[in-house]
Amino acid sequence: MLNFMLFVLIFAVVQSEERNGSCKDMLQGYLTGQLSSALGVYQVEALRREFKSFTGVIEKSMKAFEKNVETKLRNVKNTSNGSAVYTRWGKKSCPKSAELVLSGYAGGSHYTHIGAAVDALCLPRNPEWGNYRDGTDGYKAYIFGTEYQTTGLFGKWHSLYEHDVPCAVCLVRSRSVVKMFPGRKTCDNGWKLEYNGYLMAGLHNHNAGTTYSCVDSDPESLQGGHTANNGHLFYMVEARCGSLRCPPYVEGREFVCVVCSLEN
Repeated sequence: MLNFMLFVLIFAVVQSEERNGSCKDMLQGYLTGQLSSALGVYQVEALRREFKSFTGVIEKSMKAFEKNVETKLRNVKNTSNGSAVYTRWGKKSCPKSAELVLSGYAGGSHYTHIGAAVDALCLPRNPEWGNYRDGTDGYKAYIFGTEYQTTGLFGKWHSLYEHDVPCAVCLVRSRSVVKMFPGRKTCDNGWKLEYNGYLMAGLHNHNAGTTYSCVDSDPESLQGGHTANNGHLFYMVEARCGSLRCPPYVEGREFVCVVCSLEN
């Protein structure tokens, strides 16, 4: 009978963690009152000490359990916030708000190849290889380095003509989306600026198809890369009126662009 009463009391103490600290005092008083008629003062005091020690162990375990749960919930929250990755064209580093994943070389298909892949790639500086056979043999696709084709342009762009293009892959935490917006150099409310620049792509009458890339407004070049190899090429993009509504667009004006991230 006494064992059953102790079990009931222990269960009540554990449940009291969800209510308030006064429950433990109430139970101790109840225990003392119920047993004092059958046990001597010494036994009651000894039992009270044992009970207090046992409830202290339970309290310590419950606090450790709560701390563990809080840590796991915090980790789940951080994971659910997510991260996003984007490429910053024309730069070797990322903005202060982002972490650098890799700094590399911009590359893509040759501008004369009619079967070219359209995407520009950010190639690592320390490539790894699988099985290979050196030499341009057989039926293959090709990757070439990217060069600025910016002769006659304004500011810094003219001095970068035929220089090789760097790139950086950047990681932003607590972001759900990263998006490039052509024709804008600022981000709308709720979006965070990653970088802005100028829209670039392949020349309109070249054989190779290309995609539009947003190249940083303060472009850099790769050291020792000022040679006219003419592989994959970046040209400024201009507006052409007609099917494109003018205004608001202007005939022959270079397009700006911005890369923005959406905070969770």
